[in-house]
Amino acid sequence: MAMSEALSNEEVQAAWIGLTEEVRTGVLLTIRDGRPFGSHVPYVFGEHWTRAYIHVSRLALHSEHLMRDPRVGLFVSEPDRPGKNPLALRRMNLQGEAAMVNDTTPDYAEVKERYLARFPQSAMMFGFADFSLWELRLDGAHLVLGFGQAYLADAANPLSWVHQNPSVKSVKGET
Repeated sequence: MAMSEALSNEEVQAAWIGLTEEVRTGVLLTIRDGRPFGSHVPYVFGEHWTRAYIHVSRLALHSEHLMRDPRVGLFVSEPDRPGKNPLALRRMNLQGEAAMVNDTTPDYAEVKERYLARFPQSAMMFGFADFSLWELRLDGAHLVLGFGQAYLADAANPLSWVHQNPSVKSVKGET
């Protein structure tokens, strides 16, 4: 199979935005007893992929995990459907750390407004004492847009997507 041509940064950027606009929930990965624990959560992104926000109950296991260990992952994938190749689904895997955002934080109101614009049915939960807004401070992204279309980015330069070329493999001991 021939290697796909790499997309431009603009094309990759448009593709991740399209994916996250279409798919409103992801899998939040927290650490439970030293092992990964996945929870299905609604999310909203900040300016780009390095900041995502979730609004979750402190009574939920994932919130308890975040209080003990802020390391986090967020996995977003287009849904599988008949006729689709599940191995070619668009998906993004992000890693970083989580921090609770309190209502005195300068951009709390803006994030809340953005969250409610995407999830208006969540308005009532912002009045519940056990719900908290969390900021996922993401430092690494792995985006797959199909076969031969995998890209990496890091928070230091979030708009620069590096095409993973499987035909170029590093060999141990090679310089």
